[in-house]
Amino acid sequence: MIIPKHYENLQILHENTMPNRAYYIPASHRMDTLVEKREDSDRFVLLNGNWKFRYYDSILDLKDRFYEPGYDTSDFGEIPVPGMWQMYGYDFHQYTNTRYPFPANPPYVPKENPCGAYVRSFVYEEDEQAPEVYLNFEGVDSCFYVWLNGVYVGYSQVSHSTSEFRVTDCLKEGENALAVLVLKWCDGSYMEDQDKFRMSGIFRDVYLLKRPAQGIFDYFVETKIQGKDAQVDVRFSYFDEVVPTHIRILDANGCQVAQAEALPGQNLTRGYRAEASLVIPQVRLWNAEKPYLYTIVYECAGEVITDRLGVREITVKERQVRINGQNIKFHGVNRHDSDPVTGFVISLEQMKQDLRLMKQHNVNAIRTSHYPNDPRFYQLCDQYGFFVIDEADNESHGTSDIFLKDGDWMKNWNHMIADNPKFTEATVDRTMRLVHRDKNRPCVVIWSMGNECAYGCTFEAALKWTKAFDKGRLTHYESARYTDGSRKFDFSNLDLYSRMYPSLEAIHEYFHAQPDKPFILCEYSHAMGNGPGDLEEYFQAMQKYDGFCGGFVWEWCDHAIYAGESEAGKPMYLYGGDHGEDPHDGNFCMDGLVYPDRTPHTGLREFWNVHRPARIVGYDQEKGEMVLHNFMDFVNLKGYLGIHYEVNCDGEVICDGTICQADLPDVEPHEEAVLPLKVNVPEAGRAYLKVEYLLDREEELLPKGHLLGFDEVRLHTADERNQKALAMLQEVRHLSGDMQVEEDDRYLSIRHPKFTYIFNRLTGMFETMDYGKVHFLEKPMEVNIWRAPTDNDRNIRYKWMEAQYHHAETYAYEVKWEQEGQQVVITADLSVVAKTVQRILDIHAVWCVSGDGRVDTKMFVEKNPQFPELPRFGIRLFLPETMQEVTYYGIGPGESYVDKCRAGSHGEYNGKVSEMHEDYIRPQENGSHADCDYVILEGAGARLAVVGIPRLAFHASVFTQEELTEKAHNYELIPSGHTVLCLDYRQNGIGSNSCGPILGEKYRLDEEKFEFQIALLPS
Repeated sequence: MIIPKHYENLQILHENTMPNRAYYIPASHRMDTLVEKREDSDRFVLLNGNWKFRYYDSILDLKDRFYEPGYDTSDFGEIPVPGMWQMYGYDFHQYTNTRYPFPANPPYVPKENPCGAYVRSFVYEEDEQAPEVYLNFEGVDSCFYVWLNGVYVGYSQVSHSTSEFRVTDCLKEGENALAVLVLKWCDGSYMEDQDKFRMSGIFRDVYLLKRPAQGIFDYFVETKIQGKDAQVDVRFSYFDEVVPTHIRILDANGCQVAQAEALPGQNLTRGYRAEASLVIPQVRLWNAEKPYLYTIVYECAGEVITDRLGVREITVKERQVRINGQNIKFHGVNRHDSDPVTGFVISLEQMKQDLRLMKQHNVNAIRTSHYPNDPRFYQLCDQYGFFVIDEADNESHGTSDIFLKDGDWMKNWNHMIADNPKFTEATVDRTMRLVHRDKNRPCVVIWSMGNECAYGCTFEAALKWTKAFDKGRLTHYESARYTDGSRKFDFSNLDLYSRMYPSLEAIHEYFHAQPDKPFILCEYSHAMGNGPGDLEEYFQAMQKYDGFCGGFVWEWCDHAIYAGESEAGKPMYLYGGDHGEDPHDGNFCMDGLVYPDRTPHTGLREFWNVHRPARIVGYDQEKGEMVLHNFMDFVNLKGYLGIHYEVNCDGEVICDGTICQADLPDVEPHEEAVLPLKVNVPEAGRAYLKVEYLLDREEELLPKGHLLGFDEVRLHTADERNQKALAMLQEVRHLSGDMQVEEDDRYLSIRHPKFTYIFNRLTGMFETMDYGKVHFLEKPMEVNIWRAPTDNDRNIRYKWMEAQYHHAETYAYEVKWEQEGQQVVITADLSVVAKTVQRILDIHAVWCVSGDGRVDTKMFVEKNPQFPELPRFGIRLFLPETMQEVTYYGIGPGESYVDKCRAGSHGEYNGKVSEMHEDYIRPQENGSHADCDYVILEGAGARLAVVGIPRLAFHASVFTQEELTEKAHNYELIPSGHTVLCLDYRQNGIGSNSCGPILGEKYRLDEEKFEFQIALLPS
């Protein structure tokens, strides 16, 4: 083997790396563009590009010293740096969630350890003013060895952190050859068991920094609010000796507000050797809603470091998290680095795209799950305004999946790594690298020690170091809950009590117990597929308790691998198991609020309106007064937003208007005020007051007029029924001719010159419905209790399948009929049954066929209480596929369910059936619309109106629920050749039980008795 086995040695984490320091980019002069254009610095040499590359299935196959000068690389291929080698056809993709993809035998990794040999030639030009040179790797998975011009430079691991090497002595003027060997696995891989695809390579930027012989090596800025002013303390370390350092602070307009000289310190700690204190008068504070930034400039030894400074203060007071003295709420998301084409490689534009979408959808906080992001990401968060939980690159979740004799994984989870002293140095190292790099970023308000490792001596040490080093931020670690109880563990350095996916009942219990720490949800509302469906309930709980500082939805983006387009031109996205890998965890990586290409899921729209900045919390219709509550933390609504309102009755806007910000009362954060708003209320109809909140100023990521959210208030009328629906029910259509009824043992045939309906006496349902020349039912009508399981049904689906809901059919016991003039009334006693199980439902159905072809049905349903809640209850029709035009009154325009409907509003909507399909990557139930008065389908001269009595939900699709259940990918779906119309009493709620708690009781379709009534009006 041509390398020492550092990759299996817990005593060698890094070799020849520089000490940890804050991120910055130096230059010879002040540069304010270094966030987005760091390559403009004359001291920065970017080494990205196409590198020579050779992949080996095993480190044992690498025999040649490819790093030696003159080595012939002509038979090497090329690969982009940054890049993941799996994205370019080397090795294979593998997605696992918690399980290690290799034997759990730390610190050892597979003997046949894949690796990649990289070689890069570049030209170096010496700079007399900056003779020292440092080589930086911002991200390499999993570990790597470096040579420059044949000279060994060093070794490092910790994939998502920066490793810096001094290379002055082995660099030369002119042509240079840089060689890097990257291994797929190392002992650090046991601590990088995050829920993601496993990919390898140099995935962040590689660059040289030219530096003076002496100068600033590191600095740490701490701020303290003092009345209307702020004290800024800066501590410095240097390469060798303290050299004169001048500091200037400029406001956002470029005006200098403070300056000082750094002075050697006598009693400095933490390795710092000089310090300076400055005062900013009449300071403007930084927060996520008003991210005011100063520029701070350090001049030292012919070098200038330009950085940005945000003044803010994070404290815990009265068990509340406060920023700048204000009790705050995190409306956050967890974010992985993920792109379907580039993998972990995330460009500055990709970062900005994510942040722009987050800002558009009322996200104010990000947890960097579960590792530090690119250092520029935090500078963008400073600039755009996001609170950040910055998380160490540390997750050993796989230690919970190892074989345990007693099966008590929680009790034993911490033994292998978290409470193993052999891993203390590695754990603390990962924490220190995180904190040192990002310590000057105002957006970072909480340090997270990692994720899902359990707890023990390693984290006790990491937390102790963190609190001693940085007293100005809070600490977090959810997995502190998991110990073996063998001793008294030290939790004194944890500031927050953190949970993942607790039930609402568990949250209420926590606060009723009068806790001593603020509460935070580091993960909740698992956003997998069609979901989440419980955001509003968690929002209400956050507002109920001052000590509940908010939560972070899991997660931001679906992870997938783009595999080109299908023959039909659809993008093909692959997930776990699609690459022949073992083990894998299927599509559990498809759990984001946005699709892989960043198209928003309907769940993101739900998040957007649940977290709107203002809400109407009361409306007096008689007085014409609404109570407006400000849910923002720092911004007065006056001066921030304007209001547009409209009254909608039965789908028609009958009045509207605008309230500009000048007419708004002062509504301070977390306060409320009365706002006069008298509107005309119709005498009859289903009427709503819709109030839209519009941004009344331009922000960096949001244009003026951006819709921030809306409220919908039900208005009371003398007759609150939808008058259009009522007119449909009351309309009498006169058709010439009489109905005739024929019967045999199997069918009732109802014949009229205009229509023929065949009723199946065995099923209790209509077999065919022909009206005019239209054959409305292309398959027999069905009672429908199945839905294609959503990802959030991934647990309950097994109970549903055990109950045979997916194979259920109707069985009629007795069918009677009678004719009364121009009306035929059919009564049927039937049940819903399936093979191997007892009766699921008993139904007494009354069908009334009128002389104009209208069919009314009323079903009295009784569920066997021994069965689980139903996926849905309703009737399914297979209409001609030409019936593509849809009009409905209900919640739209997007899909809506009983617990996932806050992004929609009541109105009359139009569209095509083919456009109503929400194209989740793993097919599942989608596209339903709740709380509808009617739905009308039309096409090719046919029309079917369905009216709910009082209301219904519906789903119209070109796909069957069987097709959606069977297929694993959306690009595999085959249209049914019908318009499939599901008319539902309602569906079971959506929830977030793919990882979260079970569905709330009030959203379950678990009633033992209910009635379902609709009218079918063909024409």
